[in-house]
Amino acid sequence: MNSEILTQTFETYFNAKPDFIVRAPGRVNLIGEHTDYNDGFVLPMAIDHAVWLALRPRTDGQVRLFSLDLEADEAFELNSLTKGEGWLEYPKGIAYELQKFGYSLTGFDAIMTGDVPRGAGLSSSAAVELAIARAFSAVSGFAWDAPKMAKISQKAENEWVGVNCGIMDQMASAACREGHALFLDCRSLAIQHAPLPKGVSIVILDTSTRRGLVDSAYNERRTQCEEAAHWFGVKALRDVCLEDFNKKNKDGLDENVIKRARHIVTENARVLEAVEVMKIGNIKRLGELFNASHESLRDDFEVTNDALNIMVECAREQESCYGARMTGAGFGGCAVALVNEENATEFVDAVSTAYRQKSGLEAAVYVCSASEGASLVQG
Repeated sequence: MNSEILTQTFETYFNAKPDFIVRAPGRVNLIGEHTDYNDGFVLPMAIDHAVWLALRPRTDGQVRLFSLDLEADEAFELNSLTKGEGWLEYPKGIAYELQKFGYSLTGFDAIMTGDVPRGAGLSSSAAVELAIARAFSAVSGFAWDAPKMAKISQKAENEWVGVNCGIMDQMASAACREGHALFLDCRSLAIQHAPLPKGVSIVILDTSTRRGLVDSAYNERRTQCEEAAHWFGVKALRDVCLEDFNKKNKDGLDENVIKRARHIVTENARVLEAVEVMKIGNIKRLGELFNASHESLRDDFEVTNDALNIMVECAREQESCYGARMTGAGFGGCAVALVNEENATEFVDAVSTAYRQKSGLEAAVYVCSASEGASLVQG
């Protein structure tokens, strides 16, 4: 998004210049799938697709938002927040939680726009939440604390919007660093910045299939993981190392429960190794970890679908691809590929064509770089 265009739009709409411009990015999870609710490790990366706000403070405690993408103009009062329906619940939830945490808020007029694809599992909702939190920080004058704002945003989505998400999306949108992925321990919420190897592009491959009725499958996976943790006598599967898992006699444990547990235990090990190989720039090994993760999600956790498997296959057929895997909850959505930067354009064309021929579907493909978390662009 060009901040000049955003400024001009704000001027046209509100007949004044904006005092601030803020942005907050979407994210893609590079590796570490379904490990979050097992107290494990994840490795998301903020992408260069974001939600942008141009804004100026108001003195009457009102927040007025014009969404360019939805062509919708909405407003709410900070001192009389009530739940409703629709996209405005995200900003309202942030305002509610910030005030509950003791922040004194100033209202604002804002133009909002974004280019995070909606419904593709790239966390457009977390980007909206963190952009709003960043906006309140700018106009209200309180210090920006990325991990704290991530937790407040997660609380808003859980309790105000009513979506039971983990902390990964908000933490990635809030705290990522340009050129790095974010290594997050989902138990302690400790973070480290892992440098992306030079010369690679992260390519997101949207299968154009959307997760159908997956709540029951997701809940079943969670229950199976809890059953396995209980059987191993630990709080969560993150406490089971690969060696212990392989050594322990699993007689009497349901075959599917064993498979689910094996995915979590091996996936946590893959995340830890991925961070180490990124530090030394070993792209080849990182690609191998991507591939192993997909196999595990397909065979042990059983959350891929035909479209995801075809997409990953199409990506891996390209010489420039180091590795590819499904990303997100599964049953549709996106895959992510690690690609030689110099060949990214050819890769996109080749995979789009191959996927169309094999699946009959059109892919949406995004070549991404690792971007900064929620930030003040102007003001």
